[in-house]
Amino acid sequence: MYDLIVIGAGPGGYEAAAYAATRFGKSVALVEKKTLGGTCLNVGCIPTKTLLRSARALNDCHAAGLYGVDGAGEAKLDLKKVQARKAKIVATLTKGVGAMLQKAKVEVIQGEGRLAGRGKVAVSDKILEAANILIATGSVPAVPPIPGLKDNPAVVDSTGILEVQDIPAALVVIGGGVIGLEFACFFAELGTKVTVVEMLPRIAPVIDDEIANRLQLALKKAGVEFNLSCKVVKIEANTLTFLDKDGKEQTRTATLILNATGRVPVLKGLGLEEAGVDFDRRGVKADEFGKTNVPGVWACGDVTGRCQLAHAATREGVVAVNNMFGRPDRMRYHAVPSVIYTHPEVASVGRTEEELKSAGVAYKKAMLPMGVAGRFLVEYEGQSGSVKALVGAEHGEVLGVHMIGGGCGEFIAAAAAMVELEQRVEDVREIIFPHPTVSEALKEAVLHAS
Repeated sequence: MYDLIVIGAGPGGYEAAAYAATRFGKSVALVEKKTLGGTCLNVGCIPTKTLLRSARALNDCHAAGLYGVDGAGEAKLDLKKVQARKAKIVATLTKGVGAMLQKAKVEVIQGEGRLAGRGKVAVSDKILEAANILIATGSVPAVPPIPGLKDNPAVVDSTGILEVQDIPAALVVIGGGVIGLEFACFFAELGTKVTVVEMLPRIAPVIDDEIANRLQLALKKAGVEFNLSCKVVKIEANTLTFLDKDGKEQTRTATLILNATGRVPVLKGLGLEEAGVDFDRRGVKADEFGKTNVPGVWACGDVTGRCQLAHAATREGVVAVNNMFGRPDRMRYHAVPSVIYTHPEVASVGRTEEELKSAGVAYKKAMLPMGVAGRFLVEYEGQSGSVKALVGAEHGEVLGVHMIGGGCGEFIAAAAAMVELEQRVEDVREIIFPHPTVSEALKEAVLHAS
């Protein structure tokens, strides 16, 4: 009999398991059918950012002359070596997760977990029992009903494209969300002809519109072709057909076609219906405390469909563990930061300008170039960046911060703290930012928004 059984060893699951064992001294079993670390570590965040780092290194070589360094402009990227480095990093981090769980005395059980009655989880022919069960099974790439998409060797998803060993001459990306944009950026920087086909009239719909427009311009400058307000109607071999915004049929032929149409929660085979757990196609329904409608059954991460970010999953898992073991806590989504790791990076937290307008919230804003911080000019010769700050018109509280520019993902956490703690402009004025750093542009933008 365990105090907690966690199904799924992604960031939400393994962090929750370790936290319950170390913080509360509970007996914990962690059930995982594949590899420790889940999507983020094995086929998501870490591998993708490893590839993008190599592309940035290539860019640095090509731009070296701007910094007074000659002879680096002929650099080339060896994708096979990049893939080998990626595999090494993933293996190192996976080993680290295993060591952390071992140190926390979490019992890791290999197999597919399924709810099997009140307080019971079936794994193969075994029945495990616990007072609490945390569902953290994550998500998988969505497969839209596009004729010719499935079982097509020319089509890959976000998992399959991570294993490509040769640079494709041409790539068509279906979807202009975060996943599609990051891969579009990576391959465009390697010299691939990249085309993005998106059904919505804009890219990256979750971020501030003004920042999204700037990102699109930057990627277009890097060679990415965008087809917005377009509907994919079929794929034949390696040729994709879509209807453009005027309803005219167009085709694009490519070496590879990437299906980047989003992700869906892993629900099948979990025994949710039999256990009476409330869910729909968007995910398991859990409240801000991590509770489902069934006592003793909790959920966190992508499987809930609420916020498909690894760091959000981790926090949701901790919230659930705190509540199940008597420490009141709740998940707050208004200050969850997000980053798009394109070149340039995009980082965001809090409400967008569109959301504030829609809600009728009075606000003030400032949009400053990152070049107001001397460090940005030092580090990003010939590049541009912007910081947009939104503050309440009456009290001056920081409502949202949205940035585009090199390295902004590294200091978005400071903006997240401002939003989470409801800091006012005058509070931010008293915070000392290190000089010279690019983060100084964040402080300047907030001060200018007052």
